[in-house]
Amino acid sequence: MNAKTIIGNYERVSFPFFGIDNIVAKIDTGAYSGAFHCTKIFERDQDGKKSVVFSPFDHPEVVIETDQFSKKQVKSSNGDVEMRYLITTQIVIGQQQYDITLSLSDRSSMMYPLLIGSKFLRQYNFLVDATLNNS
Repeated sequence: MNAKTIIGNYERVSFPFFGIDNIVAKIDTGAYSGAFHCTKIFERDQDGKKSVVFSPFDHPEVVIETDQFSKKQVKSSNGDVEMRYLITTQIVIGQQQYDITLSLSDRSSMMYPLLIGSKFLRQYNFLVDATLNNS
């Protein structure tokens, strides 16, 4: 049996490729995938090369562009289905770096700007201990 990494319901994480450090993520075992709070989300097609452009975490002065994306219909917690962009990037939890796929979504009405779901948790053998608070 593979060793499990124990994390709490809330964890401080970083995104090294985006220069984003110390963001509190909600670890949600009831959600399948993860969601990354962004605004100004749009697709760009320049010279036949497609990319997605977005501003993370209510920072309109920061603009990130990546060609590592796809689109998928996602059902939100309130049951609404919407087309979202999904990006693949690196996330740091504790001292370890992992690949992660997250949907881009305006989570300004949510308490936490970042949600990490069960797909990622299973992939990397995380065990969630609700008594831990690493935020």
